[in-house]
This record gives sequence, C-alpha cells and structure tokens, in this order.
Amino acid sequence: MPKKVHFTKMQGAGNDYIYIDSSLYKIKDPTTAAITLSDRHKGIGSDGLVLIGRSPSPEADFTMRIFNADGSEAMMCGNASRCIGKYVYEKKLTQETDIRLSTLSGIKKLQLQVKGHQVKAVTVDMLEPQLENEAQFHTSSKLPEGTFVSMGNPHYVIFTDEINRIADDGPVLEEHEAFPDRCNIEFAKVERDGSIRMRVWERGSGVTMACGTGACATAVAAVLTGRAQRDSDIIMDGGKLHIHWDEADNHVYMTGPAEFVFEGDVKI
Repeated sequence: MPKKVHFTKMQGAGNDYIYIDSSLYKIKDPTTAAITLSDRHKGIGSDGLVLIGRSPSPEADFTMRIFNADGSEAMMCGNASRCIGKYVYEKKLTQETDIRLSTLSGIKKLQLQVKGHQVKAVTVDMLEPQLENEAQFHTSSKLPEGTFVSMGNPHYVIFTDEINRIADDGPVLEEHEAFPDRCNIEFAKVERDGSIRMRVWERGSGVTMACGTGACATAVAAVLTGRAQRDSDIIMDGGKLHIHWDEADNHVYMTGPAEFVFEGDVKI
C-alpha cells in the first residue's frame, strides 16, 4: 500500500531533483520511485531522485544516493551535492559549514557560503579528474573528436560551434561502444569573453538544464586542449558555475548556487 512521503524539490543552475530524507522515509524501490516522480507530465517532474541519509561512517556526515529520471543510479552529481549542502544546513540537520558528503564516487567536501542563516553558494571539492578510457581506443566505429574526463562519472566533451545538436547527437553518443557503461555528453564552445557555453546530454536523463560534473569535465577539457586557463565560467542552459582546477593538488573545485523550489507530500 502506498505511503505518504515528504519531499523537497530543489535546483542548482536549473538541474532539478526531488530530495527525500531517507532517515525519515525508507524508499524500498528507488528505481521505480525515480521514474514515477520524475515524469514531468504525470509526476512531480525532475531530472531524478536524490536520497539524503546520515552517514554510518565517521569519515562522512551525510550520504547521497541519486537516481536518474530513467531509474538508473548515478555515481555523482555536482548540482545535487550543492543542493544537499543547502538542505542539511537550512533544515537544521547540521550547524557546520564544512560538510563531508559520501557518494558512490567517494567523499566530497562541501564549503557553504552562508549569509543571514541562508546558504548563498556552495563550493564542492570534486577531487581529481581521471582522463583514461581504454574502451575508447578499441572501438570499431568512429567517435567524434573530443576529450574523455571522469569526475567520478564518465563525460565526453566535444568542442563545436553547433552545440544545439546535443539533442540529436547526445543519445547516439551516450550509447557508443566506446562507453560500455554509457556516458554523459557535453557540446561546448569558448565565447569571446572567455566563458564557455556548454549544453549537456546526461546519461539516463537526456538534455538537462545543467550538469555540475559536466561543467567540471568541460573546464578540464578546455585546459587540456589549450582553450582556457584553470579558472572558467561554464554557462549552461540553466545558469553559470565557476570551475577552478587547482594546479597544486590537481583537484577540481566547483562553485555555484542552490535553491529550494517547493515541497509537499506524495504517495509512493
């Protein structure tokens, strides 16, 4: 029998998810819940479902599980991480402004920028980018020129003036044989002011307004291909993120907003 669950919808740069405190509500089938709730016509509407938990390990403060709109579980989401920082602080689950978040791609450190008891922005230490994808070099079909970057989840960044082709080319590239576990796809171009305009096809969700890990991957790819320095503003359909790839520790730092949209109760 369905039970009533309290949810909060949040967005970071337009990347919207449904957030549920899993310490209060046990979601037995998060895959089905993500598909049902994410439907923009018959459900709440979102890019996916995020479950926030208390960490059983002293190495982290909270945990995140994230399920895409198609029900598949994701390793990491930068925009969702920032939203969790705002959620746990403003809902008084913590008084700390430095938070350790356990994800499937490791523990991420969040630094909250607080003013007047409200979180105005969050910086996430996204750790080191990984640049190798062996499967890419053993494919029989041609892959468009691009740069593979993993930020805990796989991304393939293509610099092109035709970034709006992402809706047509994204689904094909996501399933390309070079990516056995599928891949997030970014089309990007450097603007005259040095910012980088990017559109994303997210693995399991399709075209989304923004992608935090995708912004990080795009910034890294821009440095590797000589298109940008180590500080970049990534402009996506839903807003802007600032990315810093630190030369000293090789970590990528992502800074951006997080906002509440609405909340309510739903039967799952």
